[in-house]
Formats: sequence, C-alpha cells, structure tokens
Amino acid sequence: MRTSRGQEAGAPLLLCDADGNLFPSEEPAFAASAEVANALLAAFGSSRRYGPEELRREALGRSFRSTAAALLQAEGHEIGPEELESWVEREKQAVTARLLEELKPNKEVTSALDQLQDRFRLAVVTSSAASRLAASLAVTGLTPYFPSEVRFSAEDSLPVPKSKPDPAVYEFALASLREPPERALAIEDSPAGVESAAAAGLAVAGNLAFAPADERRARAADLLSRGAFAVLDSWSELAALAGRWQPASKSRS
Repeated sequence: MRTSRGQEAGAPLLLCDADGNLFPSEEPAFAASAEVANALLAAFGSSRRYGPEELRREALGRSFRSTAAALLQAEGHEIGPEELESWVEREKQAVTARLLEELKPNKEVTSALDQLQDRFRLAVVTSSAASRLAASLAVTGLTPYFPSEVRFSAEDSLPVPKSKPDPAVYEFALASLREPPERALAIEDSPAGVESAAAAGLAVAGNLAFAPADERRARAADLLSRGAFAVLDSWSELAALAGRWQPASKSRS
C-alpha cells in the first residue's frame, strides 16, 4: 500500500461493496450460510433445503437477516425478533470462520486500490456484519485501505438494520463522510447493491471480477437494468474507468 493523496479533504468518494467485490467471498460464505439456513428451516418443521448455489442466487447482495425472514415467510412461517437475532449471530460466526480459512490477498485488487486511493477517499459499504467485514479485510490484507472509520455495515452501522437494496446504508455513509451523492462513485457486484447505491443517488459501476463466468452476461444485463452506468470484468478495468470518472458537482455539503 502506497501513501495516499486522495484521502485528503476535497477528494471524491469511492464506496466499495465488500463481498464478491473486494474479495471472492460468495462461494465459501454461502456454503456456511446454507448450513445455518437449512438448520433454521428444519427448526420450524420445514422440509425445504437450499444448496449453497441456490441460496447464493436467492440472497445475493442481501443480509442473512432479511434472507432468513424471507425464506421462512415463503414456507408460511414467521420468526420473532429475539429468535431471529440468535440465528443471525449463528450464521455470522459460521461464515466468518469459513472466510478466515479460505480468503487470501489478491494482487489485482490491491494494485487497483493503490491507484484509486490517489484520487479518491476510499470507504466500504456492505450488507454484512461489521465483525465479518473486519475479518475479511484482515485476512485479505485490505485493512489499511479501509480503517474502521470508513466501514459502513447495513447490519451494524444503522440504528435499525436495513439490508440492501434499501439505500439506507449508502445514505448513512454519505452523511457520515459529509459528501453529497454527486461526489461519490459506488462499485457493486450484485443487483441489490446496485439498486441500493442508485437509489441513494450515486453513480454506480458494476464489477464482475469475482462473478462466475457462466453468469456474467446475464448479471451484467441485470446490473445495467438496476442503474449501473457500466459493468467491468476486472479490477484493473475498474481502476481505469474510475480514474476517468468525474463528479457531477464539485460543491460540498
């Protein structure tokens, strides 16, 4: 990591989604998450079971909190707030442990962030829990780019958790960093994430660097339909695109 010039006041914001964007966490995360989701369904007497891939397609970009409630609702069940909290905590621990085992640094991502931090203030905006995010950043070597004060979790940063595609976490990040949406660029890999950032008024670039190859064409079309102005296949392409991007307004709130 090089010394950043972009972290100075006056630089526009680059708001990065975490899972599936900064690191390839979807496969190990959903393997662990599916085990917890299936245990939850079994606890409510449902015979429905999800494989990791099916759950990934169902829940991409959303928190386990919203996913769990939706899965139960689809089966005709409701879960109380306290019981839901216990399952959210169980899933968080299971997924974090799996990510610590399987994630590793990626040179293309760190090289891109080295370039991008020269003209942007970097921040991360995620639906995942803050502790899961911290563990993932640490094991991938990205903590120096995203210190704790520029991490925003839809699960833990908001007064009431609101998962993407709700724009609340992006709105909270902008307010905390004291920038209008016109001064920020979001990088997202999921339809829910693009929808969240676009609803908050941000320009959004789609990132398919870690998306399965057989899904990229359909995912790109979906991201564009949700509000992305471009979709790229690699972090090197994203760095080049972001380097050319200009804020719509240079006024500051």
